Amino acid sequence: MSFRIIVLAKQVPDTRNVGKDAMKADGTVNRGALEAIFNPEDLHALEQALLIKEKRKDAEVILLTMGPPRAADIIREALYRGADKGYLITDRKFAGSDTLATSYVLSLAVKKLAPFHLVIAGRQAIDGDTAQVGPQVAEKLSLPQVTYTEKFIEIKDKEVSIQRRLERGVETVSTPLPALVTVHSSAASCRPRNARLLMKFKHARTISELQEETKDYTEMLNNKPYLQIDEWGVSDIDAGEEQLGLSGSPTKVKKIENVVFAAKESTLLSSEDNDIDRLMKELIDSHVVG
Repeated sequence: MSFRIIVLAKQVPDTRNVGKDAMKADGTVNRGALEAIFNPEDLHALEQALLIKEKRKDAEVILLTMGPPRAADIIREALYRGADKGYLITDRKFAGSDTLATSYVLSLAVKKLAPFHLVIAGRQAIDGDTAQVGPQVAEKLSLPQVTYTEKFIEIKDKEVSIQRRLERGVETVSTPLPALVTVHSSAASCRPRNARLLMKFKHARTISELQEETKDYTEMLNNKPYLQIDEWGVSDIDAGEEQLGLSGSPTKVKKIENVVFAAKESTLLSSEDNDIDRLMKELIDSHVVG
């Protein structure tokens, strides 16, 4: 059996450009109003999986994402960088899912991909910043979990050693496999696209995407089955509909605000020692430093 690594990733709205149309009336994110990107910390998670693949020739990296049909874009991005396969979990019934409903769906999909050795995810997504999905998936699968991972130190068949990045330093821990690991932003950045893999997978599509194209795709899939990105819906993962979407999500967003920080006053300083001394005294007196 191959050393199977499942990477949980998310296509997120670029929250650096949040405007007045960023939220819908029901409190969900208006994804159509924001550019969609690969969640940054999930890219760090992908890189950790690819680094393991370089060390273990029997490793297989599978990207798993839940989202609308356009989320297939990040599966292609993962294939371009070295992932072996990707699965898109998509269904209108998933719309509006909070972390509880999302972790439920992801846990069912991970079970469907068993047996596996590692599940790796980014610490948190930039659209929610909750850092809850990874740990919740681990709990639902009864897996040991390691958070704030910075790098894998040693990978064995039944155990891994991991360096964690904590607030005041680092620590090294070990966990038996299978396990779930979330990756910190201080971990190695993801490698760029590989030109050879880009040419190989540039036509990879989900069935929904292929059906929207005008050309006949059946011959291509018969000759190159690796170009098909599998899609799973509610029935494919045997999900209970009462635990999905808004009805299965106890978290409700009341409102979102775009906060702009603006300086109310400023001080011009020269290079003179007296100005520097005066600034330091002000900072100490106001308890900014010291």
